[in-house]
Formats: sequence, structure tokens, C-alpha cells
Amino acid sequence: MRSMIAAGLLLVAAALGNSGASATGVSPAVEHAPGRLLQVNRTRLWVEEEGAGPPLVVLVGGPGASHASMHPAFSALSDRFRIIYYDYRGRGRSDPSTEVTFKLDVADLDALRDSLGHERIAIYGFSYGGLIAQGYALAHPDRVSHMILANTLYSAQMWGLNHQNINRELQNQFPEIWGQIEALREKGVHSSADEVQKLFSVHAPLIRWYNPDHASRLRREAGSFNKELYSRFVGDDIDFENGGEVSKLPDFRPRLKELSMPVLILAGRYDRALYPKLQFAFKEYCPQATFVMLEHSGSYGHVEEPDVVVPLVREFLTASN
Repeated sequence: MRSMIAAGLLLVAAALGNSGASATGVSPAVEHAPGRLLQVNRTRLWVEEEGAGPPLVVLVGGPGASHASMHPAFSALSDRFRIIYYDYRGRGRSDPSTEVTFKLDVADLDALRDSLGHERIAIYGFSYGGLIAQGYALAHPDRVSHMILANTLYSAQMWGLNHQNINRELQNQFPEIWGQIEALREKGVHSSADEVQKLFSVHAPLIRWYNPDHASRLRREAGSFNKELYSRFVGDDIDFENGGEVSKLPDFRPRLKELSMPVLILAGRYDRALYPKLQFAFKEYCPQATFVMLEHSGSYGHVEEPDVVVPLVREFLTASN
């Protein structure tokens, strides 16, 4: 299986080079699949489905984001699979909720699977969504047919290390901005404050992208990010200290060898938040997985290299059926 996917990656890369977007670098407008609010676990989640075949549930990062940043990358698989996008509770177009925890996000995924009538699901877990995927697959291994972990984490410790690296990059590349951040912190201002986040925002093209120009490809829609929920979930000083639900996250490393379903792990060579040195630990703790380094991606492989990621996912889901 490893050799098949590696060979597929080389063929795709050779045929396409580093392409995969329009010359303007802006994704064309696309329509969402039909959606609905589905009663799940004492709340209503916004769900969009397209295609027919074995179900693939796409889990967005965040943890304050809607599914918009994942759409429509995986719709290309709808010719063979049932693609399921959804918004976590309290996010996107799902019902507002003050009851938001990591455990509930995992429980909601199982309730969603059950409500949609699927005995087993394949999961694509991106960033924070990969944590939900790991939690779910370890709790319900018989309900997961395949698992793909993309640019994700395995513990609260890793979350903190990611932010430390972001801060190092920002300090080294934008020392004048870092000086302003330090001045605000000396006044006791936490990183969730608008004035601090405005300064931190300069890091995104540097940290998250192989090519900073590709940042314009990321789909953004009105109401697609819940800032208040995000701050509550991660803590009000997350750029320097884990708080909220993040501080309670389990460390999945000791249990990853238990995963019996096929697992594919994707990492971005130029991801300076979820950076390769930490991603390589997955190879140690989940040695049964197929690990692929995307050589022309940062955090968002499905945005920067969709013509590599989508065929890889297609081959993985078909070859291991």
C-alpha cells in the first residue's frame, strides 16, 4: 500500500508540476451542495452531502471554523464517494451553542454518523479535525473504515510547541511587529485581544503557506469563523499558553498503534505551525500508517496541492477497500 501511494504521488507530481489553481491564484466561485440542519445530540448541525457511494466525512480545522475552508476540494471525489461536509456545534451554520467541548465534538460525530444511517465512515481530519478523528477512531474503531490525518496534532503539548514555533518565526522575520506584541504583553494584554491579533495576523502567509500568494485561494465566507467560541475553546492567551479545552486534550501518541483501520497521514513540508519535525513523530507512534510529505504545501495541502491530495485520497480509499 505504501509503495502504491508513493508511486501515485510521483506520477501526479510529474504530470502536474506545482500547479492546481487559476493564474490569478483565486478559487472560482462554486455552489455548495444542498444542506440542512440535522438534529444531533441535543443540537442541530449544518450538513451538506453530495455524491453516492461509501461515505467520507470531512472534518475542518479551527476549532472556530466552518466547513467553508474545506469546500469544495473534496467534491471532486463525489463521483465515487458520498462526501459529507458539516459544521461543528456552535460554528458556521450550525445552531449557536455555549456547550462546546472536545468530547462533545467527538460525540457529535458519532451521532451524525448514526443519524445519516451509516454503519461505518471514512474520515478526513484536518488540523483540529484530525484530533476529533483520532479521538473517534480510538473510541469506535469498528465504525471507521479509513482515516486520513492532514496537518494535524496528537496532543496539547504539540499544540503549544506549534505556537512556540510560530512565535519564533514571527520574532525572527518581523522583529518590529514582535516588539509591539511584547510591549502590549508587558501591559498585561493577552493574545486574544484584537490589538494583539491584528499584529499576529502578519504571520499567516509566512507560517501557513508554501507560496504566500496562495493564501488568497482559501475560501472565506461571512460567518465562517466564530472568534468568541475560538477564544473560549483555546483560552484567551493561546499564542503563549494553552487554555480552555486545549489544555485538556488527551495525548494520543501511546494509543495510535492500536488503530487497525487503514491510516494515511499527510504533512506539509513548509508548514511552520504544524511543522515537519513534529509531524514525523506520527511515523514512530503510528508506524502502520502511510505517511506522505507534501513538498509544495504549508498547512493547507488541500488548497495548495489539490491535484496531489485528492488523487492520493482517492487511491487510498479505493486501494484499501
